[in-house]
Amino acid sequence: MKEKNPNFFFELELEEDQLIKLAFWADARSRAAFVYFGDIISFDTTYNTNRYNLVCGSFVGVNHHGQSTLLGCSLMKNEEIESFKWLFQCWLRCMGGNAPKGYLTDQCASMKRALEACMPTTVHRWCIWHIMKKIPSKLNGYKGHADIEQQMSHVVWNSHSKDLFDRNWNDFLVNFGLADNKWLSDLYEDRHIWVPIYLDHHFWAGMRSTQRSESMHSFFNKYITRNSSLIQFVKQYDNCLGSREQAERESDAADFHTVIPCATKSSIEAQFQDAYTQAKFREVQAQFRGKANCITRLKNSALGYSVYEVGEQVSSSIFDRFAVTYDSVAAEVKCQCLLFESRGILCRHALSVLSFEQVSQVSPRYILERWSKKVKRQHTHIKSSHDEPLMEPRSKRFDQLVFRSQNICEFASESEELTAILHRAYDNVMAEMEALKAKRKGTSSLSHEDANLESVNELQSPPRIRTRGRPKNRLGSKLEKQIANATKKKKTKVLSEINLFDAASVAHSNCSQYQGQVINYQLRVQAAGDNSLGV
Repeated sequence: MKEKNPNFFFELELEEDQLIKLAFWADARSRAAFVYFGDIISFDTTYNTNRYNLVCGSFVGVNHHGQSTLLGCSLMKNEEIESFKWLFQCWLRCMGGNAPKGYLTDQCASMKRALEACMPTTVHRWCIWHIMKKIPSKLNGYKGHADIEQQMSHVVWNSHSKDLFDRNWNDFLVNFGLADNKWLSDLYEDRHIWVPIYLDHHFWAGMRSTQRSESMHSFFNKYITRNSSLIQFVKQYDNCLGSREQAERESDAADFHTVIPCATKSSIEAQFQDAYTQAKFREVQAQFRGKANCITRLKNSALGYSVYEVGEQVSSSIFDRFAVTYDSVAAEVKCQCLLFESRGILCRHALSVLSFEQVSQVSPRYILERWSKKVKRQHTHIKSSHDEPLMEPRSKRFDQLVFRSQNICEFASESEELTAILHRAYDNVMAEMEALKAKRKGTSSLSHEDANLESVNELQSPPRIRTRGRPKNRLGSKLEKQIANATKKKKTKVLSEINLFDAASVAHSNCSQYQGQVINYQLRVQAAGDNSLGV
């Protein structure tokens, strides 16, 4: 891949006998896409589907359509701090030393410490989905654990300020007698990296969990099996990459050729219709529809600065309130829910206030270039290793030199003086190139990429061993387990009955009674939709 495209990046960490310990790679298009979509990265290492039990980690970003986009891949023998440090340092070298603004991971202590060491300015966020899914298993020993789970979720999601969260959390612990629970105490100490109100004032492109990475891992399963070799893994990863790029191209084409009609007469909605991609404009429209459930009330106003209370009918029994401020001089609106700050989409509460103020156009600061369909993004023009086979680099360079040399020679041949100038230039350039070649040949030290290229031909597959770290089976919900158990029992029963009827149909092939039973049962199975039995 490096030979096909010089901008393909990879680095390897090898053990003795050239066994692969750590690997990282990113294709040329992903490196270019990082410029536009590398502000927020979801990184997850729960995928483990190769014969060597190497842990696969994927760097996933969000493009302007809200789609997941791959920005690099890694294979690791273990999940220790030094391994993650090596990986994150490779990532920084690959992306020109530019660290993302935000990193989203699961609760891995090794990963947390490595990020703090390698990217101290990057905001680190834990996946809230994994934390909330642990509540039943961590607190089911307490009386009324269902009420505990419901109240904890309410405190986490409905605290609209840090002070309010602290008060609600303390009340929650006292009411349920949980002050001595170590798991909850540890969570509270780390609240600044998982509780929404502590993080949503940063931009997260709509991500609060690593489910994008996990969804990408599920997408891998279309291309990769447990028995895939390392070479097959890398090639199939490339096919997966091509599929994601195709989805982005199709969405770009849809933005160019079609327009989603506005749902209202609002000029602000038309403003977003003109600027945003279809996927993001649909999110804007959802907020416009949500205005119907909002009631706006002016609390106080002075010198163009107004404070509103926007009440929202969340459900038949829940009525929530949000504080919204509007500065008419600076044309600035801020809502307590922090939807714009975290997702880049104006919320229904802010839109209600703008309508109340009779604002016809929003400030350009509220139309993010991040979601714009009008920006010409260079990565869409870059060839990838999965595109049509590229010309061998040396042949390509030779053709370029011949083309330029032909024009120079034609110009120089017009007179003896010009020809003499070109000969002197050739002699000087030749001497300079020979000196550079001799210098490189005598240099013992190699760059990261040169050293990797030198050792590629002698690489050996790693031994088939288990990795250390987190279990490969993630914690599933109760509903998922119930569905899996019910499906397993159903298949076992159906298979046994099918075997019985198959035997009956063979033994009594001429008996219409048994044939009718077989046919009726086959129809019952087909009606149940269980096509995996091959009936």
